[in-house]
Amino acid sequence: MGQFLTWYLIIINIYGFFMMFYDKKMAEKDKWRVEEKTLFTIAAIGGALGIFAGMYTFKHKTLHASFVVGVPCLFLLNLVCLYLIYRYTTM
Repeated sequence: MGQFLTWYLIIINIYGFFMMFYDKKMAEKDKWRVEEKTLFTIAAIGGALGIFAGMYTFKHKTLHASFVVGVPCLFLLNLVCLYLIYRYTTM
């Protein structure tokens, strides 16, 4: 399970990072955008670190209070979930 979880987290965070890049490029071109609920969903299911890194790497959504507060909160929730998974699967 540990190897699967590790790969899952790597992939979901890379995906989140590149979704922020893609959304930023679409915003610059005034084209179709990624919905905010999609970005928050990615963050909630383990990709908060990737979304957070993408926010500040690409200077995207950094003025939106919902992202500035919400993504770090989801990252903390991700950490709590990982701790609980680790704790209850190694017993």
